[in-house]
Amino acid sequence: MAQNNRTSSKSPRLLLWLLPVAFMGIFYFFPLGKITQLSFSRGEAGLWGALRETLSSPSITKVIGFTFKQAALSTLLTLVVGLPGAYLFGRYTFWGKKPLRALTGVPFVMPTLVVAAGFYALLGPTGWVNSLLMKRLGLESPPIQFVNTFGAILTAHVFYNITIVLRVVGDYWSRLDPRLESAARVLGAGRWATLWEVTLPLLLPALAAAALLVFIFDFTSFGVVLVLGGPTFATLEVEIYYQTISLFNLPAAATLSLLQVGFTLILTIIYTRLTARIQGSTRLSSRGRTQRPLASRPSRLLAGLLIASLVIFLLSPLAALVGKSFTGSDPGAPLTLAFYRSLASRPRESLFYVPPSTALGVSLGYGLITVFLALALGLPAAWSLSKIELTFIDKILDPILMLPLGTSAVTLGLGFLVALDQPPLNLRTSPLLVPIAHTLVAFPFVVRSLTPALSSIQPKLRQAAAVLGASPRQVVREIDLPLVGRALLVSASFAFTISIGEFGASSLITRPEYPTVPIVIYRLLGRPGASNFGQAMALSAILMGATLAGMMLMEYFRVGEVGEF
Repeated sequence: MAQNNRTSSKSPRLLLWLLPVAFMGIFYFFPLGKITQLSFSRGEAGLWGALRETLSSPSITKVIGFTFKQAALSTLLTLVVGLPGAYLFGRYTFWGKKPLRALTGVPFVMPTLVVAAGFYALLGPTGWVNSLLMKRLGLESPPIQFVNTFGAILTAHVFYNITIVLRVVGDYWSRLDPRLESAARVLGAGRWATLWEVTLPLLLPALAAAALLVFIFDFTSFGVVLVLGGPTFATLEVEIYYQTISLFNLPAAATLSLLQVGFTLILTIIYTRLTARIQGSTRLSSRGRTQRPLASRPSRLLAGLLIASLVIFLLSPLAALVGKSFTGSDPGAPLTLAFYRSLASRPRESLFYVPPSTALGVSLGYGLITVFLALALGLPAAWSLSKIELTFIDKILDPILMLPLGTSAVTLGLGFLVALDQPPLNLRTSPLLVPIAHTLVAFPFVVRSLTPALSSIQPKLRQAAAVLGASPRQVVREIDLPLVGRALLVSASFAFTISIGEFGASSLITRPEYPTVPIVIYRLLGRPGASNFGQAMALSAILMGATLAGMMLMEYFRVGEVGEF
């Protein structure tokens, strides 16, 4: 009898996975399978011969080496810059904490093209800093060479990923039981000894999880390296794009994509193990017991300096971009709204020109479809993963859900192009392909946002409702959904902001008549003329404003004291 109950309890868990697994199978693994088949077709030696041929190329080995180098250095710098902020967010309460937390999350979902434009507006040859220095010092050439340098790549990566350290490490730090540190101090350990012997070992799972996630994002970096690195630097992601778009060498691009996917699969498996250990830790406490106000004047001064540094670092490129949207490429030009007004114009001489206002509507539509798909897929998967006892299927599928995060956006676009071109999946020319690609990127974030909220529901509430005669469907409707409603709003905001800012996959599969906002920004930046540049900055500022609004909404409705994003 007990065995029958166990079997029947597992059946609904398997049903929860049907829709997410079917979606991943059709739109992720099937395209990757086509890429694998394309790699096998390169010669008689098959895939291994293709790998040997690719890895024997000096230029490719140089690209692979640089990919690991820049990812490792970027991850190290992100940890160094982010840990002081993680300590501040984790251990203290202060005025303006929620808005500041929302601000630190904006770069993470900002389009790479917009961020690159922001750094170019700040530190580029005609940027605000160089223009000011040239004017004050009487120089004829820009004194700061930032664009097309390795330093620009590292700086932008820290800018993007610092929020991961602040949230993953900071949230975990905020839950560490302060009695452990107090006990060490009572036993004679000094402040630094307590940090090294007690705090850091306890933080190690969160530090490793944050470092792995940052490394994955840096390893698959595309827009930052392409725009800010210039032609001198190339990662695997950029090389895949180059082999696909410039050389039309799909077999080589497919082989490189498989290398990248294989490595990120290993990392994502390790990452999910670490996050499971974090969520299942027995040493966690409530924030009410761990966080305290900034009482002393030195602590308030140091916190103020740290907050000011974070705000300057995160706001300077974005503020420079907004300034350029009112002045254009000329720093000395008067402020004007002309670039915003021209977004709705349609030049008569351009027959195939799509107004930026149309792109705003297209991005809005794609974003809403992405929200619907991501929630429909993410809610059942998160429901299964939130159970106390995970089944064997749960443990296998959990890291698989993270694969799209570590997969090149260009690889996803390439997979769609080579796989979805025949009935019944002839979607290569369908506008629906774009929100499907966006859903693949947003789906893991939705699962990671919903799982902690679902895990926080006390089983006693469900049991009490069942004792009072509620059916399983009523328990879900009356108990579960009201408790996770705020988490659903957070997940929806996350999916929407990711969709409106996605550029990598969209650049390959977007139809010319239905461009997204990032695609139009890219087109405008590639055209000469002050008007095109000003419109690109204006669109970027609008996109940045929408992203900021989404992040503020997420912070307001955020549920749970432990989360990954």
